[in-house]
Order: sequence, then structure tokens, then C-alpha cells
Amino acid sequence: MSLQTYIYLLRLPERLYDPEQWTEEEKTIVSRHFSYLKKNVDNGVVILAGRTEQTDETGFGIVIFLARNETEAERFMNNDPAVSSEIMTAELSPYRLALMNEKFSIGVK
Repeated sequence: MSLQTYIYLLRLPERLYDPEQWTEEEKTIVSRHFSYLKKNVDNGVVILAGRTEQTDETGFGIVIFLARNETEAERFMNNDPAVSSEIMTAELSPYRLALMNEKFSIGVK
């Protein structure tokens, strides 16, 4: 079975728009979220992950990744610590990757 491309959109709840409102537990969860995505970049599952700079209702994050089917894609998204801990909401969609610049690479901060 071939792999398909999916994307999930992440959003913070309004109470977390202000970084001063974050608890240590929420900061730890986001650290686990980053580690989860990084591990899956290294494993060849995640193609791209990132977020906008806005810290209000217009801000969001995205994860573009590979899965065999929608069930597997939902499982992957729901296993993201930020989603499973409910500090971010997530919306899954099949995604058609049309173009990709393979020469483009960034360092992770």
C-alpha cells in the first residue's frame, strides 16, 4: 500500500494566546510535541512542521506527513502530545503535495 500525504492544522485555545498564561505543565507538553514531530521527521514520516508567528486567533501550526490511510493519519495526529493533552485542537485533511523545493532546508531552533 502506498503512502498518502496528510496535513493537520493546530490551534491554541484563546487562554493560551498570552505566553504569560502558560503553566509549566503546558510548556512541558509543547516540548514533548516538538520532540514527537522531530522524531517523526527523523523517521521519514513528517515532511514539514511549523507555525505562524501570530499569538492570537489568527495563529496556527501545520504538520504535513505521510500515512497509509486516514485511520493511520488520525492516529498519528491524535498521538501528538499537544493534541492528546488537549492544549491544541487539530483538524486533519488529505493533502496533495504539488511542488516541493528539495534544495530548501532550514535549521531547527
